[in-house]
Amino acid sequence: MNAIFTVIFIVCNGVLLILSPDNFLSALLDGASKSATLCLSLVASYAVWLGLMNVWQDSGVTNVASRLLKPLSKRLFKTDDEETLNAVSMNLSVNLLGVSGAATPYGIKAAQLLDKTDEAEYASSMLFVLNATSIQLIPTSIIGIRVALGSNAPLDILLPTLITTAFSTILGVVLTRFLIPPKRSAFGLKNGRTKGVCTR
Repeated sequence: MNAIFTVIFIVCNGVLLILSPDNFLSALLDGASKSATLCLSLVASYAVWLGLMNVWQDSGVTNVASRLLKPLSKRLFKTDDEETLNAVSMNLSVNLLGVSGAATPYGIKAAQLLDKTDEAEYASSMLFVLNATSIQLIPTSIIGIRVALGSNAPLDILLPTLITTAFSTILGVVLTRFLIPPKRSAFGLKNGRTKGVCTR
């Protein structure tokens, strides 16, 4: 990914130097200045939300959200391990708030634990898809960017974001289950056999 962005940067700079060499330096410095300003704004936004997440964690709010998501996590990831379900549920609950940076540590822990399960390939793929498409109840990061860039109505994206992320998540889950089916289905199927039923 770094190589791709490096190539894009070099090509764009080359084109700008050829088409408008007088504006090259000013455009480069202006872009760097805006990037630094945006990064500082996002740091402040993440600091607030990470602090809030710590408060929620200490007060037990995140544990409640985690427990609510456990039944869904159990069905999606085909595991009964409590530690794994806790990590997955925490990752999903934080992603719902659109704070992807805060969800990363939980996602890494969940990925490590899921990699040890019987359904490692399927479960790891499902975790990746859910993190990539995650339903956003409150797209915190995007709202922070819109505020930093001077948007007059930064919250206008709430409903469109919810609709589009819900669609992408549902589609991602369906495709993952179709393309990388778990060995054990919701009906107790495992390796072509069912409990108490002989198959040919």
